[in-house]
Amino acid sequence: MSGTLYIVATPIGNLEDLTPRARQTLEAVDLIAAEDTRHTGRLLSHIGAKTPQMALHDHNESSVVGTIINKLKAGDDVALVSDAGMPLVSDPGYHVVKTAHENGIRVSPIPGASAVTAALAASGLPSDRFTFEGFLPARKASRTKALKRLSNESRTMVFFESVHRIAESLHDLATVFGSKRAAFIGRELSKLHEQCVPGTLGSLMDQVTEKSITTKGEFVIVVAGTEPTTSESIDVDRLLSELAVVLPGKQAATIAAKVTGARKNALYARVLELKLK
Repeated sequence: MSGTLYIVATPIGNLEDLTPRARQTLEAVDLIAAEDTRHTGRLLSHIGAKTPQMALHDHNESSVVGTIINKLKAGDDVALVSDAGMPLVSDPGYHVVKTAHENGIRVSPIPGASAVTAALAASGLPSDRFTFEGFLPARKASRTKALKRLSNESRTMVFFESVHRIAESLHDLATVFGSKRAAFIGRELSKLHEQCVPGTLGSLMDQVTEKSITTKGEFVIVVAGTEPTTSESIDVDRLLSELAVVLPGKQAATIAAKVTGARKNALYARVLELKLK
């Protein structure tokens, strides 16, 4: 009988955020596949566990997948952990989980700390619908292009950013989305020098420049989605009807989305309801 692959969330800063179930799992499994064995070693030392580890990171994942799957097939239980938070969220592990499913191996998540949901909850921005965009591209041209693709996004957006690029990324965010767009920075969440700062992209950029937001540690940026133009200012049905005279329905919905800020899929559904071409 195969073992179980446990996906274990670990603290994003404060070690006391490790859940009792996560602790029991890390103590009980036969092997821990860790993004950084030294980092995880400190956590294991904190809880008094001596479970064997092996490294599983971006540079070796493809080469160690087979080893982990073979251990699971032999009946060993394996815990997959990253340096902080829930594994696979901007962290390695995807190929291991995918291959485990393909081999009929049980996969069980052990939920816990997450910088994404922690920042979203503290941001004061709409949290009923959101999109996680991970790290923005390192190069300015690619970063700007990625942000422009999100220019009509109505959901709250969550980004990770490193200390080395926080100022540049905030500048590009303000340029593409506007300096008055509501936003939030979570720095060093759950750690000793935690900062949770709401504001606008412009004001947050100024605070980073002035060092009132310290440029040290790890950052989560939360940005409000675009506000759809209200029906009082634009008659959406009329706009769709006029566009559909000269364009296919999907193209009409795409252009209407850019004009109104509404979701393209919702507008195309309205095209079908109106029985436009």
